[in-house]
Amino acid sequence: MQRIRLRYTKRGRLRFTSHRDFQRAFERALRRADVPMAYSAGFTPHPKVSYANAAPTGTGSEAEYLEIALTEPRDPDKLRVLLDESLPAGLDVIDAVAARTSGLADRLTASVWELRLDGVDPAEAERAVAAFKAAESVEVQRKTKNGVRTFDARPAVSQLETHGSTADRPTDQPCAILRLVVRHVTPAVRPDDVLSGLRAVADLAPPVPAAVTRLAQGLFDEETGTVTDPLAPDREAAVALSTAAHAAAATALVPEGSA
Repeated sequence: MQRIRLRYTKRGRLRFTSHRDFQRAFERALRRADVPMAYSAGFTPHPKVSYANAAPTGTGSEAEYLEIALTEPRDPDKLRVLLDESLPAGLDVIDAVAARTSGLADRLTASVWELRLDGVDPAEAERAVAAFKAAESVEVQRKTKNGVRTFDARPAVSQLETHGSTADRPTDQPCAILRLVVRHVTPAVRPDDVLSGLRAVADLAPPVPAAVTRLAQGLFDEETGTVTDPLAPDREAAVALSTAAHAAAATALVPEGSA
């Protein structure tokens, strides 16, 4: 059995698809691409697909991950192209590697988010960010199926900065861009929780809903404060395996008894 790990996106209007919507679209893409999927046992077999930390509905993402199990080996790059062609534009498969290490989900410990706040002056956003970072705790509330839950959003946010304004849609209205790195903790702290925290500590209230995009997710590096590529260990393992294979082949070609 071969395992392939994929990175895919949710762009444009497709950011409004739910995780269940994506699951259905992806399973159809697997059939269209004639992927030799492995299936679970039991009365209702399902293709072996493992999803990891999907972004909330309504948010865009450049870094969603999943893993599939195959009954026959396939070239990851060719498989990526076939799946990408079988999915609607906006749900784009942008990377694929053969799984050569364990624990993909364990390497998704933080996310980098971008929040575009239309109608918010960058200077106002900067003051709110400073107040949030200076606060020892930032209590926010979230509605759950068991009622309203109150929790501290501050510890999960390791970085929060303003990034000026966007120029992709020229307009007379101000626009602030925030970048934040959020650790994946329990309870999970989402971008809308950070927005609630900015409202609580600095009365920052965007006039329209924020446009939220996940730019990256992976292992949080404590020394640099960055989020690393979770597929890098698989690529490194593939290179090491290839190097060892070439070395073994070269040794086998050396005539016996030669210096």
